[in-house]
This record gives sequence, C-alpha cells and structure tokens, in this order.
Amino acid sequence: METFITTPVLLTGGAILDLQTNQRHPVDLVIRDGRIDRIGRQESASFSGEVRDISGHLVVPGLIDMHVHLREPGREDEETIESGCAAAMAGGFTAVCCMPNTDPPCDRQEVVRFIKKRSEDQLVDVYPIAAITKKREGKEITEMADLHRAGAVAFSDDGSPVQNAAVMRHALEYAGMYGAPVIDHCEDESLSSGGHMNEGRMSTRLGLAGIPDISEEIMIARDISLAEYTGGRIHIAHLSTRKGVEQIRRAKEAGVQVTCEVTPHHLALNEEMLMHYDTNLKMGPPLRTLSDQEALLAGLKDGTIDVFASDHAPHSAEEKEVEFSAAPNGILGLQTMLGIVLARVVQPGVLSLAEALAKMIITPRTILRLDVPQIREGEPANFTVLNPEKNWTMNSGLNRSRSRNMPYFGWTLPGVIWGVCNKGRLWIA
Repeated sequence: METFITTPVLLTGGAILDLQTNQRHPVDLVIRDGRIDRIGRQESASFSGEVRDISGHLVVPGLIDMHVHLREPGREDEETIESGCAAAMAGGFTAVCCMPNTDPPCDRQEVVRFIKKRSEDQLVDVYPIAAITKKREGKEITEMADLHRAGAVAFSDDGSPVQNAAVMRHALEYAGMYGAPVIDHCEDESLSSGGHMNEGRMSTRLGLAGIPDISEEIMIARDISLAEYTGGRIHIAHLSTRKGVEQIRRAKEAGVQVTCEVTPHHLALNEEMLMHYDTNLKMGPPLRTLSDQEALLAGLKDGTIDVFASDHAPHSAEEKEVEFSAAPNGILGLQTMLGIVLARVVQPGVLSLAEALAKMIITPRTILRLDVPQIREGEPANFTVLNPEKNWTMNSGLNRSRSRNMPYFGWTLPGVIWGVCNKGRLWIA
C-alpha cells in the first residue's frame, strides 16, 4: 500500500539503528509534510494523525541499489521503470541507479531526461547511469558533459565491456572533470567469447564452453592502471574472482581511486549449482567457485569490497526457457538482496548489521556523490523500516518484477521489509 503523507504519521515502537556504532535506539518518529518532524517518545493516544505500530523493526536511511537494469525504454515486456520501482520498494530500496543498456541506449540527453521524467512520480529515486560510448559500441565517447548536466550520476557500458584501453583512458579523464565515476564490466572478450559458465572442472563435466577468471582479472588490472595514470575514479562492477579481490586490495593500498561491488548471487550461488543447466543461474560474470566466494567474503570483511549491488537483470520467459548455451545472462535481485546479505554476510559474522547496511546506504551514495539520507529532526523522510531477524519466504505471489528469472522461489530468507518512505510518500508492504 502506497499513500501520500497528507496527515501526520506516528511510527511507534521501533528503533533507529546507528550505522556508526551498530547500536539500536528505541524511539518513535513523527512524519509531517514529508519530513521527520519529531524523534522521541510520543503518546499515541494523544497524537492527532495516523498511528502505525512498527514494534520489532528498525528504521534506517533508505537503501540504494547502484546497479539495476530497468529495461525502459525498449524492453517493457521484461521490466518498466514502474515495475522495477515496485520491486525496489519490496526489497527495501528508496533509490536505484539504472544501467544504460536500454533501446535506445542511454547515450543522449533525451534518454536521461526520459528516464527522469518517467520516474518522477515514483516513490523511489531513479538515477540514470549514462553510456561511456555512443550506442555502447566501445568506439566513440559520448557527450559526457551534456549527459552529466541532464542528470547522469555515472558512466558505464555495462553488459558491453569497453575493450579499447584508449577509450577507457579518455572516459576516466572526461568523467573525472565532472567528479563522476566510470563503472566497468570487466571482461576481456577475446578470452571469454563463446563461454557460458566459469571455466574449470565443472564446465568440462557439463560440456559447456568456459569463461576463464583471467578474462575478468586482465581488465581489472588494466582499469586500475588507467585510473592510477589518469587520476580518474574507476568502479569495478560485480566482482567475482579471488585474484580480482587481491588486485583491488593492492590498488587501494597504493592509493588508486578504485571502488568495487559484489552481487548477492555471487555470494549465495556457485558453479556447483549448475548441474541441472538451470538458465536462471546463467549470468555475467558467471558463477564462480567456492574458493572465489570465500575470497569475496574476506574482501567484504577487510573493506576491499565497498558495495552490495544486485545487478537486477530481468529477462522474459521466452528468452530464458531455452537451452543453456542460448540463454541470456541475468538474474533478478532487488527483492532478495537484503535477505541474502543478511543470511550470507551478517548472520555468519562476516560483517555487523550496521556495516552491511552501510554498503547499501552510505558507501554507494558516497561513490556517486549523492546526499546520504539522515534520520534527524527536520530532514526529509527517506528511510526503510525492516526486521532483520524475522524470516520470510520468496514466492511468485510476492514477485513485483515483470520477469521471473531467479532461482530463489521457495527460499526462506531473513529481513522482512515493513515499508519505505521517500518523497512525501509511505509504502507499507
């Protein structure tokens, strides 16, 4: 249920989670005119407005997913901005960043403005990421200044790795002039071409052409060197290999401006699960080994990995219900990311709850130079209400995406979303 906040709302019985200390502070919140009007104990009997009991839940600044494919314009059969925002709210997000591999691609001001216009009536903030190159062909740099002025927060050719080092060099130089990061899908296609899963013992066993981990690592090394040379900011998307974690760790120690993200599916799934050729487990980069997963968790623990991002990539049933080698890469992730992070990262003690949430609240916005919402009196009401201990089960009735391409149906996960608030609106699950 989504409503405009036309009368004051009292959220009672909950607690604010301090992301710096991991401490929980029991408080009531009064929301008035789209802002946090009061924080403190409030008698509900004497309150003139709507009262909502959120006992057992935590209030945190609104979550953001900086790597989402909304498919609009061009593939509205798979997802629309509206349906993607619905999935985002159900997952606890008040903001998403949408990748430019639309049709037409987000390589012109008109497309950036279209996305912003189409999303302005949504509770969720939608931030366009513009293409690095025209038509995402990897050849000619887009008009980055115009795209940035129109509202693009970063640049990426995601899904089409930039193969030309000179092009990437210039992209880092130009984007750096506007303070924007360049986000790269690291893959040397001369090594990965024709592959369908991680190269190794399992690909041989299943008779599928493999994608070697070095195809990712060579491009990570190149991008790190270019970022060091240009002084630009590079963000490595969907990191998946052990050596990739090591490369970024060393680069950070050397002072290179490099950040990176990990997806929930690379933490929860691995190549051993491909025995039944389930195309919902086909993605790019591919699912890797248990050793790679352990390295990703270690990278989270020591701070090498900065961000959790879903790489939410809807595909139609017609595209996915084919033989494995013919299916496209991609998996849904907006509604299940928080639960997987809690199950795979927080509950085993890799990170505290506050540390994990910071990688979905503070760090992504810091990288993108967006304002971080604050739970303070007088601030705009932009927050998520969740119960990290309570379990729920993903089923088709809960799915808010237009697509169904994920293996998580039937999974029981922690982290129930009570609701989200943003832009003067309150959505209650």
